[in-house]
Amino acid sequence: MRKILVLGAGGQIGTDLVATLREQHGAENVIASDLKTPESVSGQGPYEKLDATDAGALREVTQRYEIGTIYHLVAMLSATAEKMPEKGWQLNMDTLFHVLNLAREGLIQKVFWPSSIAAFGPTTPKQNTPQFTVMDPGTVYGISKLSGELWCQYYHQQYGVDVRSIRYPGLISYAGAPGGGTTDYAIDIFHQALAGEAFESFLGENRALPMMYMPDAIRATIALMEAPAEKVKIRTSYNVTALSFTPPELGAAIQKEIPGFTYSCKPDERDSIAAGWPQAIDDSRAREDWGWQPEYDLPAMVKDMLAKLRQKKSR
Repeated sequence: MRKILVLGAGGQIGTDLVATLREQHGAENVIASDLKTPESVSGQGPYEKLDATDAGALREVTQRYEIGTIYHLVAMLSATAEKMPEKGWQLNMDTLFHVLNLAREGLIQKVFWPSSIAAFGPTTPKQNTPQFTVMDPGTVYGISKLSGELWCQYYHQQYGVDVRSIRYPGLISYAGAPGGGTTDYAIDIFHQALAGEAFESFLGENRALPMMYMPDAIRATIALMEAPAEKVKIRTSYNVTALSFTPPELGAAIQKEIPGFTYSCKPDERDSIAAGWPQAIDDSRAREDWGWQPEYDLPAMVKDMLAKLRQKKSR
């Protein structure tokens, strides 16, 4: 079989995605790559230290391993990109073009590229945000994601590139470390709770956002990639979601499992970023087209997250 290459394998999504793909396809058939060398992926199968901005190096790895599919997860996330906008734009866009051009030339057959709810904006409907709606992002990250969606659609329409995408909501994972995203408070809060410390959210108490537990995100990603091409009817990016909650709602759910836990909210500039994002989104097209269905609600996610983090800390 043609092999799979995961770019940005050491990140929040990549850590879990590589493990799942290796279980399904065999470790030898999934090549993990990153600019760093994370033990979570480098010790379990083939690994390449790779700078995805280097088009020549990416081409060489693709040809050497006979790659058929690339999961392109490299990105500078929202809060980080706001601190260095030109670098964030360059990283997010140049790497996408490198991958799309490999597919255009026929060197690879299929591409996954993640978009985000950051592609929406302040005039986007906040409740049940439709698949097709106003998109006016106000951050470098969001602008790059909206631009990337349109380029993916363009490469599909003009060159027949089989590129598929999901607009991820905020993602919650016990495996990977937070990566500088505006929704990462929803990961930090679990670590603080297990450490017996009070937690202060950088988002406001009424700031509801769409979220998803990582196992659901990985299932959605692989389900989209495994769907027959004729069922993938949207080539910008699909809305997907599972949960929607405010920081106090998450804090209260954790408090039920850890009764002594306390939390508060002190909004900073990241709350201003989140103010332009939806509170809950409509993912009916993903459900209709390729059968998307989440498994975790808020209580189930909190229980599993705490259990997995306890296991991880006890090793």
